[in-house]
Amino acid sequence: MSLNLQEKQAVVAEVSAQVAQAQTIVLAEYRGIAVADITKLRANARNSGVYVRVLKNTLARRAVQGTPFEALADKMVGPLVYGISADAVAAAKVVNEFAKTNDKLVIKAGAYNGKVLDVAGVSALANVPTKEVLLAQLCGLLQSPVSGLARVLAAVAEKQAATA
Repeated sequence: MSLNLQEKQAVVAEVSAQVAQAQTIVLAEYRGIAVADITKLRANARNSGVYVRVLKNTLARRAVQGTPFEALADKMVGPLVYGISADAVAAAKVVNEFAKTNDKLVIKAGAYNGKVLDVAGVSALANVPTKEVLLAQLCGLLQSPVSGLARVLAAVAEKQAATA
């Protein structure tokens, strides 16, 4: 069913609003995937805060026009599902995890921080730990010298108590 001009403008405005807040966009070809599987992808995306939408490529090109994702326009060919997220790695994670379980979903390209990513780049981005995990690792790293010092001081105090 074809969209009229107002509907097309509404779609472009909706996607443009998502792109304006986005850090990452991932493009994947969905040819041959069952509707139930696409529904699972959408549910996973919704739970992760990722905007997933099947769009006409011309409308998607208009939505990214004038944004850092404009370089992605030449990759918008074929039947594509677009994953857009404000979190730097969420879109790549959701699409990459789904592609592992469904071989018909083929990642085509992505963009992060104004740079176009190939399939390997999207996979690498998907394997980056989440912000919370990175903060926990940093906290542990900062805490380890302090706990080491506390253990040394406790051992010294224990040794002095034993000799006294």
